[in-house]
Amino acid sequence: MGVVRSAFLAGAALTALYGAKASAETRTLSSPDGAVSIQVSDESGQARYAVAYRGKTLIAPSGLGLELSKGGRFSYGVKIVGAQTSSGEDAYDLPAAKVSHVAQKRNELAVDFQEEGGRKLRVIFRAYDQGAAFRYVLPEQETTAATNINDEVTGFSFPRDYGCWGLNLGKFGTSHEGEFDAVQASKFREHNLFDAPLVCQGDNAAFAIAEADLKDWAGMYLTGRGDGRLGLSVKLSPRLDGSGTAVKTRLGADVISPWRVIMIAPKAGQLVENTLLTTLSAPSVVEDTSWIKPGKAAWDWWNGPALKAVPDAGMNPQTIKAYIDFAAANGLEYMLIDEGWNVGAGGASVVRPGVDVTRPKPELDLPGLIAYGQDRKVGVWLWLNWKALDAQMDEALALYERWGVKGIKVDFMDRDDQQMVDFYHRLLKKAAQHHLMVDLHGAYHPTGLIRTYPHYLTQEGVLGAEYNKWSARITASHNVMLAYTRMLLGPMDYTPGGFRNVTPEAFEPRDRLPFVQTTRGQALAMFVVYDSPFTIVADSPDTYAESPAGLDFAAAVPTAWDEVRYVTGEIGQSIVIARRKGSEWWIGALNNETARTLKVPLGFLGKGAWKADVRQDGATPTSIEGSTPSVSATSTLTLKLAASGGAAVRLTPVQ
Repeated sequence: MGVVRSAFLAGAALTALYGAKASAETRTLSSPDGAVSIQVSDESGQARYAVAYRGKTLIAPSGLGLELSKGGRFSYGVKIVGAQTSSGEDAYDLPAAKVSHVAQKRNELAVDFQEEGGRKLRVIFRAYDQGAAFRYVLPEQETTAATNINDEVTGFSFPRDYGCWGLNLGKFGTSHEGEFDAVQASKFREHNLFDAPLVCQGDNAAFAIAEADLKDWAGMYLTGRGDGRLGLSVKLSPRLDGSGTAVKTRLGADVISPWRVIMIAPKAGQLVENTLLTTLSAPSVVEDTSWIKPGKAAWDWWNGPALKAVPDAGMNPQTIKAYIDFAAANGLEYMLIDEGWNVGAGGASVVRPGVDVTRPKPELDLPGLIAYGQDRKVGVWLWLNWKALDAQMDEALALYERWGVKGIKVDFMDRDDQQMVDFYHRLLKKAAQHHLMVDLHGAYHPTGLIRTYPHYLTQEGVLGAEYNKWSARITASHNVMLAYTRMLLGPMDYTPGGFRNVTPEAFEPRDRLPFVQTTRGQALAMFVVYDSPFTIVADSPDTYAESPAGLDFAAAVPTAWDEVRYVTGEIGQSIVIARRKGSEWWIGALNNETARTLKVPLGFLGKGAWKADVRQDGATPTSIEGSTPSVSATSTLTLKLAASGGAAVRLTPVQ
């Protein structure tokens, strides 16, 4: 199939594939390999699109348009009045990501819709081998001058009752933390608010709905259609200023939406390899990236802090030095100092009167601790409440740079309205100016911004290991599902490394020295499977000293990669992922609550012999069985995974 075909070419074929009437004006766009096709039409006077994969409909004809504050809905009573096509390739490097280089060919179709009254709306479509995307451009025109956007008329109609997996947040203004549960498309409801990504299994492919290049807009949610038909509609996060709008626009400029993205792969696990969100995002604003250094960090918060050698362990120099020493001894690049280091701290999400993020507590001697870390080649990161930082941003960031701080963890945004989206961009631009890396907590889902701001190493927006401190929600099944869902969008600060491993039956939540209800094998596998260029090693130095099995492996795993491959597994059951850094390959396997044996083909390896360092589940949750077989690309590794278990492997070429 060519790049673009007119509707007059094959009316019967189009009707069979998409269900569109042959009399409608249509355009069809195909991906470079011909597998993905997008049909755009004005059937029944509505702007519509549909997506097919290898000849089978994936997204049935669905509405397009915007709900404007002046003039109402722009979707119906329109005609296609023009179209332009182009092709190209997006090629770029990512200094800290799941791959180091991306080169993706694309075909593009820009379609102009016009109402009888004269208003125009352009929709730009792109077809890649990995999926489809589109965005709105409301051109500057007299008929829409000074209008705002109340919502979108974007739909994702399904041709049948797909099985899906999604996180139904149910409301705006959350930290985007929760379980991705199985749900049939027929069970979507208008009151649902699903977060991205929503993953579904089609007839011949899996797909995930997401968004990219989110800027000057509001975050996207997915709701049931409300008319009883299968599919979803977009709902935008409302502004908090009481205006009744989602997006305030600027006079004298085109209004441009984020990309609405449909990531596609033959199998759900292969969506892990998808790079569309970064490809569709704006190029890097950072010219010199030499200061951006991915790595792992010791952390004082999750485990207590708990240190036998420091009886009053807490926010004091002795405690911080002990964590810095632990990081240095194990080759960890950083130490993350959590809440409590600055004057007026202690309110978590609440900014207390008198808080000052430019004044460390005098007894802490923060400059001295930063120098202590520098002497041991351990950089320091600082935790910050976003409101407190926003009030002093320019002064604080400049000061942190002078102190020698390497990065900041900014917390409790818990929103994705237009104002918060603007805050992300403002913060990330200024952090780059001061050579500060960034970890955003209490954050909305990733939208590809790690390309635009490569110092933006990771973010939360995930139900991670912190919940072990107060709940039993962090199960093995949940951990497996994260790899098939949330992780598709970008790095996630899950904070792995819990080494107090117990069975689910023996697990109980507790704040200090928390347990995890998964095995040591799964703990090691997380460092490979989960994508996070800034990775926390969350447990206490005491825990690692008392139960060190596998710490050497966790300390050695890279945090940024050159290549990623899905190897095997089934959604919700298990997953095996291979990642390459330089000449070495690393494998991580996560399992749910059912013990199983997995056969792992090694066809991704290059020629020659390889030495494998295999770490598998042992007889108890904290034990590891190790082996060092010689393997090649024709070999198959057999991994025995315990219930709630996992395995990790390092593959080194034999010289």
